[in-house]
Amino acid sequence: MAMKVKKRQKQTMEEKLNTLRAGVLGSNDGILTVVGVLVSVAAATTDRFTIFIAGLSDLLACAFSMASGEYASVSTQKDTEKAAVEKEEKLLKTDYDGELAAVRDYYIDKGVTPETSTKIAQDLLNKKPLETVVRVKYDIELGHYLNPWDAAFSSLFSAAAGGLFPLMAMTFAPEAYKWYAVILAVALTSALTGYISSKLGNGLVKVAVIRNIIIGLITITIHYGVGKLF
Repeated sequence: MAMKVKKRQKQTMEEKLNTLRAGVLGSNDGILTVVGVLVSVAAATTDRFTIFIAGLSDLLACAFSMASGEYASVSTQKDTEKAAVEKEEKLLKTDYDGELAAVRDYYIDKGVTPETSTKIAQDLLNKKPLETVVRVKYDIELGHYLNPWDAAFSSLFSAAAGGLFPLMAMTFAPEAYKWYAVILAVALTSALTGYISSKLGNGLVKVAVIRNIIIGLITITIHYGVGKLF
């Protein structure tokens, strides 16, 4: 019973982490996409209303684009996992020996002796055949699939939130300080997404933060040049 509870808690945590990762990616895209449009337009005109409308339009477009893309991606993954489960369900009826061999080989690869591996495989397939084969062959926990709607809404709101900071900085900062405000907003939000993504992926925090800040500053520079050019 305790093992089942722990497994369920682990699955729930993995689902939450995947949703959070989608949110972090959406937020980062929102920052870079919106600031790119803002800087391009602001470099070409000083009309604040025009700049605001351009930035707001891009923020909404980016948020819904990220949400629809994440929904499609996770739905595809979910469909693939369901198809794999259906395939294994048929194989258990038509090629039981092959499924038994796959489970046995899995434990042999883990360092268990062939004799013991065979006994483990037979026992597991007698108790939970489908659950065992999909876990062993695909690392899928039967009945636990990623929710595409969770990922979509996470991307939608995080992309909008990420783009909101540079939009507000450009719109409400005094004219003399608007560029400083935008650069600061991008640097801080990019650093935050870099920090969170590195923590989720067990990466190097310092490298991720610096990399995100540099990418944000390069984005500003390129789009400022494009705005001035055209």
